[in-house]
Formats: sequence, C-alpha cells, structure tokens
Amino acid sequence: MNKYFYTVVLAWVCITIAHARETQSINDDWEFIRSNCETKDAFASSSGGLKWESVTLPHTWNSKDAQSGGQYYKGVGCYRKLITIPASHKGKRVFLRFEGVGQVADVYVNGLHVGHHKGAYAAFCFEITKALKFGEANQVFVRADNTIRKDIIPINHNLFTVFGGIYRPVSMIVTDPINISPTDYASPGVYIRQKHVSKKQAQIQVKSKLTNAHPDGQEVTVKTTVIDKDGREVSRASKSVDLRSTTLTAVDQVMTIENPTLWHGRRNPYLYQVKVDLIQNEKVIDQVIQPLGLRFFRMDAEQGFILNGEPYRLYGVCRHQEWKDDGSALSADQHRIDSELMYEMGCTSLRLAHYQQADDMYAHGDRLGFVIWAEIPFVNTWNGAEGDNAKQQMLELIRQNYNHPSICIWGLHNEVYAKHDNQFPVLLTKDLHNLAKSEDPDRFTVSTSGFGSLTRFMDCHADLMGSNRYFGWYYGKSDEIGAWADGTRKVRPDNPVCVAEYGCGGNIAHQKYKPKQPAAAGDFFPEQYQSLQHEIQWRQMQPRPFIWGAYIWNMFDFNVAGWSRGGIKGLNHKGLISYDRKQKKDAFFFYKANWSEEPVLHLSGKRLGVIGEKTMEIKAYSNCEKVELHLNGKRISSIPGDDVKVFLWSDMQLKPGENTIEVTASYKGKKLQDLCKLVYDPELKAREAAKKRELLVADFDVALASEEDQNNIAQYAADGNLKTHWSARTKGSWLRLDLNKQRNLDGLSIQWFKGDQRKYQFSIAYSTDGNSWIEVFDGKSSGQSKGPEYFAFTESVKTRYIRIKGQGSNVTEWTNIVEVQLPEKP
Repeated sequence: MNKYFYTVVLAWVCITIAHARETQSINDDWEFIRSNCETKDAFASSSGGLKWESVTLPHTWNSKDAQSGGQYYKGVGCYRKLITIPASHKGKRVFLRFEGVGQVADVYVNGLHVGHHKGAYAAFCFEITKALKFGEANQVFVRADNTIRKDIIPINHNLFTVFGGIYRPVSMIVTDPINISPTDYASPGVYIRQKHVSKKQAQIQVKSKLTNAHPDGQEVTVKTTVIDKDGREVSRASKSVDLRSTTLTAVDQVMTIENPTLWHGRRNPYLYQVKVDLIQNEKVIDQVIQPLGLRFFRMDAEQGFILNGEPYRLYGVCRHQEWKDDGSALSADQHRIDSELMYEMGCTSLRLAHYQQADDMYAHGDRLGFVIWAEIPFVNTWNGAEGDNAKQQMLELIRQNYNHPSICIWGLHNEVYAKHDNQFPVLLTKDLHNLAKSEDPDRFTVSTSGFGSLTRFMDCHADLMGSNRYFGWYYGKSDEIGAWADGTRKVRPDNPVCVAEYGCGGNIAHQKYKPKQPAAAGDFFPEQYQSLQHEIQWRQMQPRPFIWGAYIWNMFDFNVAGWSRGGIKGLNHKGLISYDRKQKKDAFFFYKANWSEEPVLHLSGKRLGVIGEKTMEIKAYSNCEKVELHLNGKRISSIPGDDVKVFLWSDMQLKPGENTIEVTASYKGKKLQDLCKLVYDPELKAREAAKKRELLVADFDVALASEEDQNNIAQYAADGNLKTHWSARTKGSWLRLDLNKQRNLDGLSIQWFKGDQRKYQFSIAYSTDGNSWIEVFDGKSSGQSKGPEYFAFTESVKTRYIRIKGQGSNVTEWTNIVEVQLPEKP
C-alpha cells in the first residue's frame, strides 16, 4: 500500500429493521496537490515535482492568496483518498455527495470517471457502485478547477472570489438497490409542496422520487408521516407502488394537518418533520426526513410582505460565505456563528448572495426564523454562452432546497443589463423565471438592478424587483433614498419597492469625528461615516412599510481580490462585522437597537481615541426608553431617543487630556452600562492640517463631488497622475476644489479625458465660503487637446473654493477630468 496516504475502513452500524440508508462524513485524511495531475498519475507520490499534502475538508487553495490584494490562483487542484467498504455491503448502492466544489469537478473512482459537474455553489451526487471493489481499497480522485469560464456563472470574478477546492463537506451514502433517489440534482428526493395552508388546516403534497436498481420490477410501500415538535404523529399516508427497473418513479401523497402550528418567522419558527419510509417485505429499506414549516405568504403594495395573514417587515443583511484566513472553506460552527450573529442583530430576513450557500445556512434559517432570499450567481455581466449552466444552477438551487420553509424568494440575477428587449440576458431572465415557476409555483422570483429607475430592458421580468441603492457612497446624498422609494413607487405602482443592497465602507482602524463623505474607491473609510449613513437611511426606510425588503450590504467584510480600497487590500469594508468576526462596528449596534428585542446600550465612536474638538456631540444607541449620560463623573442628563433609537447630547465640553464618557440605562429592570475614554488634544487639528498640506500633490484638495464612478473617484482629478481621472455619469455633476486658503485666480487649467476627441460642455464658479457661488466661466473645451487647456474667467477673483460643473460632451453624458491645475495667467 502506498505510504503517502491512508486507508479508511467505513464502519457501518447494523440495524435490525434494515432501513439501509447510511450517510457518513468522509472529510478526513484527504491529500491535495495544486497541480493538474493526470488521472494515471493520481496515486503517484508526486506530480510535476510537487508533493501531495495532507488536508481535511472543507479545503480551499485560495484561503490566503485571495485576500492578499493581488491576483490569486485560478486553475486546477487535485485531491485523493482511499476508502474501503466492507465486502458484506456488496449488493448495496453507494453514492458520493459533494456539497460544493469550486468550480468544475471531475470525480474518478479506481480510475473510472464517475461524474462531471459545472458550478461552484450547488451540491452534486454521483453513484459509484459499479466502480467500486467491495472489501478492497478504492482510489477516489477529484480534479477541481476554478478557472474563469464563459459557460459557467459567474463568468467573471470581479464582485467576489470564486474559491477553488473541495470547500464544502463530502459524504458517502449507502442504500438498498431500491431507494429514494439521492441523484435528482442532489436533492433529498422528497419534495413537500404546501398546497393550502391556513390557521385552521394545512394540506400538503409530498412527492417522493424512487429508483429501482434490481433487474426486474419491485413492489414497495411508501409510508409518509408528519411528526410535530414533541414527536407526535399528526398525519399519515401510505401507498403501494410498482417500480419498474432502472426507472425514476414519482409518488405523490396528499396529507392534511388539522389546526396546525404555523411557522411565523422569528416570532415562532415552528418545525414539523416529514418522514418518508420505503418499505418492502415489512422492512424499512430507505428513509428520508425533511423539515416542514407550514406558512402562507403574499406581497402587498402598501404593507409589504404578509406572513400568515399579518404584515411582517423584511429587513436584514446580505451575506458572503467566507472568513478571514479560511476563505469559503467554512466549518459547520462557522456557519452557525454567522447565523447567530445575524439573529443577534435582529434580522428578520437574509439575502444569501450572490449564490447558493451551504446546506447549513438554510437549515439555520428554518430554525431561527429568517425569511430567506436564495439566488444563483448570474451577476455583473453576460456573454451568451452561460445560459444552460444558469438554468442548471437554478434547478439545483430549487430542488436541493425546496423543503426549507425559510426560503420564500428565488433570485434570478443581480446587476446584469441589456441594450434591447430581445437580447440574451433578457431572454435568459424570462427563461429562469419560467423555470423557477414550473419547479415551484408557490414562491416568488426576484431580479435585481443596480439602477433605480426600474425602466430598463432587464427590469421586471420576475415576480418582484430589487434595486441596489448606494446613495451617499457611489452617488448622491445619503438622505435621498426615501425620495427615490416614493418616486419609484409612483413610476412602477405594479412593482413593490425593495432595497436589495445599501450601505457603505467602514474600517475600524479609520476614526474621524464628523467626517465628510469619503471617496468610494479611496483609502480612508471612517467608521463614523458608516454609522451615520445607516442612521440616515434607516430613518427614511423605517416609516415606509411599502418597501417590502431592505438588505444591508454586507453583514461581514469580505474578500474582493484585486481591490485596494479603505486601507486594506483585497477587502470590501461594507460589513457591519470585521472579516475575522472579532469586531462589531458601531452600525451593528445601531441596527441591534432598532431590530432586536434584546437589551442594547452602546456608545458610538468609542474607538475615536483622540479628538481635536473641545465641544462635541456624544451619541449612544439603545432600545431603552431613556439613557443617562455622565461626563468625567458628572451627571449630564437623562434623555429619550429619537425615532431610530439614537440618543444625542450636543455641545458637550471636554477637558484637555483624558475624558471619561459613561452612559447608563434600564431595560425591563436590568441595568445597562457602557463607557469609553476619549482624549481631547487642542493641537490635533493644527497637526492634521499641516500633515494634509504636506501630502497635497497640487497644493489644493478635491473637497467634494456630487457623483463619482467607483473606479474613477473625485480625488483622481488632483492626484498628479495623468493615468487616472474623475468620472461622473450624470449631466450637472460637479467637482468642488478647496484651495486651502484665499487665492487670486484669473482662470483654471483642466486636462480632459480623451480631450482630443471630445468637446466637454461645463461651467466654473467660485465661492469664498463654500455655500454661495458666482459663475465665472460657461463654455466648451476645444476637443483638440491631449494636454491641459486654460480657461480664462470673466473676471479676476479672490477665492478659496472652485466648482466645476459638467454637462457631458458631444460623445457622452459623462464628465471626465484627468487633472485640474492652478496656473499662472498665460
């Protein structure tokens, strides 16, 4: 036997009633090599000069390189393992079930190819019976490949990392020759449709898919039982069936439950069990148990989501399946921790984006009472070759998760666009919707746009429509989200409003008292801006129940390979909890105060450390009626919170040096306290200003822009780099410059993006205070210059602030400025 790997003998428990299904984890004692190993060399001691290494599943080869901020390995990795199945199991059927492999998998047993799967996020199950040698060691070899492919969604990895490897668990299933099929798109083989559900009675239809590997027909009995939480039988059905050889047979049974206890989200996530027994000769030869949460729901244009006849607000988060240093190779405990953190914050709903997630996550949703939006990774872009794979992943998502009561919505696509109504992505979206409704007529479908108008060609081909809205981050102002929702409701009264994503970056290492809006692709993401953004936006969404869903992007910081934003490479900082799950940001506590019934008292800004202002606002989040503030041991006041649980004390006087801030409250008789230390440094602002002047390339700063493209930010207009530029999509977008002191100007030099090909229409205004503006230029660029052009003012001015307002060019509505300069008059 080869000395480089192990033999695992599977110990099977003898059962007297012979219900022969045994499921066993086989996650230990694998070996891995990051090499495209040939099948014939799969069990050699090395490949291409590389040695095999011992690993335990789940495993990914991108746990470290993907979060480095640079490129990560996208290619082939191989796994191998020996398994021995007792000779006494000859005559049984054996299957391997993989919960997820990134992203193409080929599985071999004893050199025979037993299956091929495309897609990183769904489970797949292959029968390996005919390839096995019972009573002997069997070689299992898996080739995984996470290379980007145009025929597999997602077709690019720009929004999130597609981790390579066997990054979810693997199990072996042994059954009788007659079984409830484990290979119907790796589903449980049992589908429970809730036909008619009310508070008085529930009628369900249970479809069981059976296979018979005997060479002749067989007679079996399908006995299905519904069991309540206390183990009592509440309904039973039995049916005799003649099974043809090698044919999949579907058996339907209709059952009634009187006076059911309904699954009602977080308020009462009550679960029954449906047990399907396959019986032959009075012996149970196979058994599958599935969850059943009885509920009925609909969508109302005024009140949003209606669960069991009652309005039920859907608010929560999106979640990516990865942790720092582990990537997507997460343990069951890590999935549980994530679920319980989201529960702690008070989420009623989760958007598990942008792909099918682990089986555990949907089970936790059932148990904890989340209403779940589950989706496939048809995201960001398209090319026309991925249609079959998108449909396959939709089928897998639905069939594998059909019985989870927490799932109420199937997601079709995210931020995919078309130029006309007969283009490929429109047709594919319609096909996905029809496929989802044919598989599951009772749940909603949804598609998601990154635009707010809902009048584009890709919009409204599903039951529901979601919009990703990043006011105050990528465009606009934070407080515009309410007006957008009202306007969208008027434009599309047929489509209930949903904010499918919202939020902004926040790095706990970045602290700034009352920060201005940071650049979305910049390096400084103060935590205080993130929490303020969420305060403003939830304040607008909370009183609008017609917004059927509101989902923060994201619950946890996550990896985006190649990004360099917010001071840490390879990270998207929009999470409310850090990538390693060790730090909850202030915004987490803001939502917990608003959404949770657990007592909350949290001082916002505790990580500030040092402040340069003598007078400041002190802020706390709490769901208590009143909160009392003490500053340096002195009682200040006890005040009520506002409509979104914010408690604010203005004009608090700090003493030079260390200050102690303490808040206290009472929640249902329980005393709560939070405190922090804050240093007031009178010289801090002067030092920061001096440091800022030293760092300025152009001796002036871009103070603000009305809009910026996330990849072409406002600061690029004054960074001294001719390879970068500021871009704004909308006519009337403006760029404001802070000259840091009063200056005498007769004109301004601007280098335009593609300035030798485009004539830009724009105006220039000045202001001494940043509020009142006087226009001193209105005209066009020449359209003939690759370098800077000088634009003379109508009068000489003495000013500190300059504003450039663009109206697009003769080619596009975009305004694009490479560099702004303050020249001497020519």
